[in-house]
Amino acid sequence: MPKVYQTDQIRNVALLGHSGAGKTSLVEAMLFNSGGTTRLGKTEEGNTVSDYDEEEIRRRISIGASVIPVEWKGHKINMIDTPGYLDFIGEVISGLMAADVAVLVLDGVAGVQVGTLLAWQNAVKVGVPRAVFINKMERENASYKRVLTELRERFEGAFVPMELPIRAGEHFVGVVDLITRKPHTGLHDSGVTMPEGMADDIETYRLELVEAAAEGDDELMMKYFEGEELTEEDIDSGLRAGIKSGRVIPVFCGSAGLNVAIRSFMDNVVGAFPSPNRPVLVKNGGEEATLVAPKVAGPTILQVFKTVDDQYGSVSFFKVLSGTANADTRLMNTRASAEERVGQIFLPRGKEQLSLDGGSVVAGDIGAVVKLSQTRTGDTLCEKGNNYQAALPEYPDPLYAVALHPKTQIDSGKLGPTLHRLAAADPTLNIRIDRNTRQTVLEGMGDAHIDVNVRRMAERYGLNVDVSIPKVPYLETITKIDKSRYRHKKQTGGAGQFAEVELRLEPMESGAGFEMISQVFGGVISSSFFPSIEKGIRQVLGQGVLAGYPVVDVKAVIVDGKEHPVDSKDIAFQIAGREAFKEAFLKANPVLLEPIMEITITIPEAFTGDVMGDLTTKRGQVQGMEQAKSDTIITAMAPLAEIQRYATDLRSITQGRGIYTQKLVHYQPVPRHLTEVIIEQSKKEMEEIN
Repeated sequence: MPKVYQTDQIRNVALLGHSGAGKTSLVEAMLFNSGGTTRLGKTEEGNTVSDYDEEEIRRRISIGASVIPVEWKGHKINMIDTPGYLDFIGEVISGLMAADVAVLVLDGVAGVQVGTLLAWQNAVKVGVPRAVFINKMERENASYKRVLTELRERFEGAFVPMELPIRAGEHFVGVVDLITRKPHTGLHDSGVTMPEGMADDIETYRLELVEAAAEGDDELMMKYFEGEELTEEDIDSGLRAGIKSGRVIPVFCGSAGLNVAIRSFMDNVVGAFPSPNRPVLVKNGGEEATLVAPKVAGPTILQVFKTVDDQYGSVSFFKVLSGTANADTRLMNTRASAEERVGQIFLPRGKEQLSLDGGSVVAGDIGAVVKLSQTRTGDTLCEKGNNYQAALPEYPDPLYAVALHPKTQIDSGKLGPTLHRLAAADPTLNIRIDRNTRQTVLEGMGDAHIDVNVRRMAERYGLNVDVSIPKVPYLETITKIDKSRYRHKKQTGGAGQFAEVELRLEPMESGAGFEMISQVFGGVISSSFFPSIEKGIRQVLGQGVLAGYPVVDVKAVIVDGKEHPVDSKDIAFQIAGREAFKEAFLKANPVLLEPIMEITITIPEAFTGDVMGDLTTKRGQVQGMEQAKSDTIITAMAPLAEIQRYATDLRSITQGRGIYTQKLVHYQPVPRHLTEVIIEQSKKEMEEIN
């Protein structure tokens, strides 16, 4: 049974970085060194502790954020292994909710990649202290100095080398600690000799480290300027303060695959990284946000940072922000205003559920509980009578969408509940019924993200669906004033039907919707029939006139008409109003409107020309361009119809090194030559349905 650790003995560390940098391998090496496993698992063999999901094993990449506790020298390190593949950025953001330090893992050959950039941006946004681990130093062409220079060129911050790599010929054998000047290798540190020629580098980089340690402390700074040598204890103290404040970004290196210099990294995690023992900003009801100290005896506040859902129920992973989480208690979900029963609490280790000694999780630690009925990712749980709410993370808008088509009637019945469960577990998934196209649309961060969830629907919930590119949610409107008169007359032996309506249609401002007024004088149409006319028109608004899309921003004015004392009735005026509207609409220079998206693209400068050229083929209009270090940031407007698969296109153009965000900004008329194509396609689809 796991030992209970106090808050100052806990370290919560999120591993971030580009896919393939070796985050999962680093966790495996740390777990092995601590005695948690008896052999090093490998991603390519599908036997690592943190990548346990069937899709992770099949794809050989991390998909979800895993929590792996590692016990080391009287401390507990909760390693949060997050995905590097961009489609699963939501898991990175969720993992950062529970972290007190973010470690960016880089490939010693590839250096800074697009996943590094995105991870850095999210760590900065959260405000968590950062560190760097340069991995795969055993590889040919791996260079600690080059990657360090690249970090300094690409990002703001004081990147401070904590160690330098030691090579024996072409082989990476360990590191030298720049504080102690002592070497470290793999399982033991004996028998390593420092290569000739390292002394100058050691002193040069050690000077940087000493200066960084002194900068954050007036007493140390005075001591340093007076020429007095700082002791190792002084340097340790200054660096710990600098790392905790975020002023210092320590840089480590090693080989997770060969388990070289991983133990020294673990020593630094427990010795230099901050514990969760710092106040947390929360709101209590409608009050201003206040700082709550993570005291074991304080009010109990938990925040759920990850939810896993399957056919057996949900598992909620939480961090204790304050107080103590006890099993078999009841806590309030402040978002849902619902009481939740907290049953058995366990410690997660990948897919394992480790039983708790005493059944409690203290402030700063991470635990998990099953089957919370109302709780989803980001929710706060606290004791009844309190109304604490921790800050919610900001998740990006979806970039990729598919329309879902259930294969059978049984699947149709499962669709709603299953999608609800998936969306509750993953904040970057969005499900909506598009009122314009009447399709069920699943939105996510990319094709892999969507594919994983479609597979889960089938394998976990027995829900089988086909997917297609969603129809573009066009709208229909008019651009000039025109009118039409329509008479509906029907005689079938008994009582007949009669109504005559003259309508004038006028275009309105964008976003105005629909309005109907009457300018009828002399009682030619009884006012009791006006609602019937409007009801008939609204039937058209939903199904469109040109191509079956909703009609917007139109004013209908009842100008004239006739009624019959016997044959005029509700249905007759519905039909007359509907048909008069259609005829007037077609005469009033109708147009299709298409959604225009604003996209912000971040790419390495070398790809600027290719991306700009591709945007031109997509009817894109560049709004601005700026440089950020060695990257180019392009802001452009483009029709949704042209960029529904832009995530895939950009990845191809930039060799996976480009990222972007998008949002809907407005609608504008579709070019005339494309309008005809859309109308023709719509007619074909209607014929197939009928």
